[in-house]
Amino acid sequence: MPFWINIAVGLLAFVVAALGGKALIPWLHKLKFGQPIKVDFGPKWHAGKQGTPTMGGILFIVGSVVGTAVGYALYRFFGTMDVASIGGDREALRVLSCVLFCILFGVIGFIDDFAKVAKKQNEGLTPIQKIILQVVAAVLWLVAMYFLGDRNTVIDLAFVQFDIKWFYYPLMVLVILYLTNAVNLTDGVDGLCGTVTLVAMLIFTLICSKLQMNTYTLFTMALAGGCLGFLVWNLHPAKCFMGDTGSMFLGAAVAAVGLATHQHLVLVLVALVYILEALSVMIQVTYFKYTKKKYGEGRRIFKMTPIHHHFEMSGFSEYKIVITFSLFGLIIGLCGLLLVIF
Repeated sequence: MPFWINIAVGLLAFVVAALGGKALIPWLHKLKFGQPIKVDFGPKWHAGKQGTPTMGGILFIVGSVVGTAVGYALYRFFGTMDVASIGGDREALRVLSCVLFCILFGVIGFIDDFAKVAKKQNEGLTPIQKIILQVVAAVLWLVAMYFLGDRNTVIDLAFVQFDIKWFYYPLMVLVILYLTNAVNLTDGVDGLCGTVTLVAMLIFTLICSKLQMNTYTLFTMALAGGCLGFLVWNLHPAKCFMGDTGSMFLGAAVAAVGLATHQHLVLVLVALVYILEALSVMIQVTYFKYTKKKYGEGRRIFKMTPIHHHFEMSGFSEYKIVITFSLFGLIIGLCGLLLVIF
């Protein structure tokens, strides 16, 4: 893959997302697509963000799709692609299935966002409705990847590998559900989810390049550029939120690219920020229920979850949280890259 094509893809996605905000955000204001804020789910001062336009994830969705498509065209025209050696058209179809999978999750998020806006409250689809739609999307993607030749059922933990046969697929459905909803939970502070995902996609670009998954690098670089363009509008104080439309798309992208590499321990490291965000919620809820049953009153380990709110309640500014979490994601993600290299 010529290096300049990846750079061009990232820049194009950045421009589309950054400039697209000039048209999208006023339009969302006009439609009154403001984010309802429920203070139970965040610090009380977040109430001041009430009415900030949501569904801004459309910016990096469009940017990444356009960037990937243009990048692939450039790759075929200028690149020295050996169809036989790198899977060529079949790999491109697998990447296309990943893009469509992400869009499908984005649609689920859009339905949820639209329901929230219509009801003027912070509740859209029910949890059961979300899970059913997500399971259907996950199964469809895994089936598509299977028929496109990706039939590897080996769990690769770098230091040990084992084949779990048919059980691989239901396990991966659970992994997809966890990761997509973990990314969704990470979207609670201005710029946090976009910045952490920007870092993750840059690392995935290096990983895919090392694994000779050239076509995948087009999508990861496009999404990195799209996230950067979105951050023009989403850094504190945010002019718009990505909404579930964006976070579900990003969650699907992290899961799809990570699983496509079949480097499962590496995926855990690259996605560790998201994993810990969701884990903090699970720990808090479990401990609260346990102590309520045992002592008659629920107790908490964290001041508030997801864990970025714990740091916020502890005095961290939104900028400091974004920088801290992103640096942590970068350091741990680079450890994952080293596992691939060595």
